Amino acid sequence: MNNKINLAASFAAMPDEQGFFGEYGGQFVPAEMQAIMNDIDAAYKEICQSPEFQSELASLFSDYIGRPSPLFHAQRLSRQLGGAQIYLKREDLNHTGAHKINHCLGEALLAKYMGKTKVIAETGAGQHGVAMATACALVGLPCEIHMGQVDIEKEQPNVVKMKILGCKLVAVTQGTATLKDAVDSAFESYLQDPQNYFYAIGSVVGPHPFPKMVRDFQAVIGKEVKQQCLAKLGQLPDYLVACVGGGCNAIGLFTDFLADASVQCIGVEPAGKGLDTDQHSATLTKGQPGILHGMKCYLLQDEQGQPLPVHSIASGLDYPGVGPQHSYLKDLGRVQYQSVTDQQCLDAFMTLSRVEGIIPALESSHALAWAMAEAAKLSPEQIMVVNVSGRGDKDADYVANYLQL
Repeated sequence: MNNKINLAASFAAMPDEQGFFGEYGGQFVPAEMQAIMNDIDAAYKEICQSPEFQSELASLFSDYIGRPSPLFHAQRLSRQLGGAQIYLKREDLNHTGAHKINHCLGEALLAKYMGKTKVIAETGAGQHGVAMATACALVGLPCEIHMGQVDIEKEQPNVVKMKILGCKLVAVTQGTATLKDAVDSAFESYLQDPQNYFYAIGSVVGPHPFPKMVRDFQAVIGKEVKQQCLAKLGQLPDYLVACVGGGCNAIGLFTDFLADASVQCIGVEPAGKGLDTDQHSATLTKGQPGILHGMKCYLLQDEQGQPLPVHSIASGLDYPGVGPQHSYLKDLGRVQYQSVTDQQCLDAFMTLSRVEGIIPALESSHALAWAMAEAAKLSPEQIMVVNVSGRGDKDADYVANYLQL
């Protein structure tokens, strides 16, 4: 009990009023942008106190997204591995096919409340882009999505959905033409008229208040898991496992459990072609503190502090930075960060598809790969919850071509 009280006190005030999680986070932007970020923070605090907003969001979570998402016991997979019981949090069953819709609805409602005239966003794998285009269609706001050309070619199903939903899709060809460059491009577009545009950041990254806001909207995942575990199993899980790129699905799963010392939280990063190569995106494993996209966080960077090119088979994870709260939780030791390779990810993708009939996103398959390897080492009495953050429809053609199926 003392442990729980101490941990609860440690995590209760994250972030502080300046948006810092320990030394990470903040607002590393020009003064005029700080004023705009502070306006967003003030509007967010105001809207959170509104019963009308809370009621509308709860109704949309239930009737539009389809929450609560199921907690599924992967019995065949658990038997095959012969260790811990694996439960899957089925965020892939949400409307639009991933967890991203949770915060996109919140951000779109906030943008409408603030009287903004357009929403601008970036996307990697396309799940945030689809979710944001969906949310903007629902609330009646124009939407502009920036996406790297490499990812456009890789994630065609999501590209088509975004166009059908009515967003303006901007192809980004600069740099490596992937997620980091899409963020840069979207921010440049936002700066053309920040008074009237709303930049809907796609993860728990960027300047304050975005890491806090996105976390708060995504925290519904962990709240549901806690309720579902207590109702189904009469106990809390022993392990929570989620993939980490920017980190919003993971922080959504972990937040409600941070004060529960008995629950081990595991974030799984992309080791790509190996941690001993330069072809990975294992920011928390191999990075150092630095500044990126208006925040201080762990960063894969060169000697001049510039972001390094990164790689992951999962487009949604190829980001050189990470959410500042994850950086803080790493330093505290409250969350353990591991990594798996592209090949391990693909193996997990195929295993879950063929053993349980669930095709997961390549992003989620990183978490599954770690869970499958570790579950076999544990006892059958132990419970492991893996966040299946998205479905693999978007990746099916790519994987089939890659594996020559």
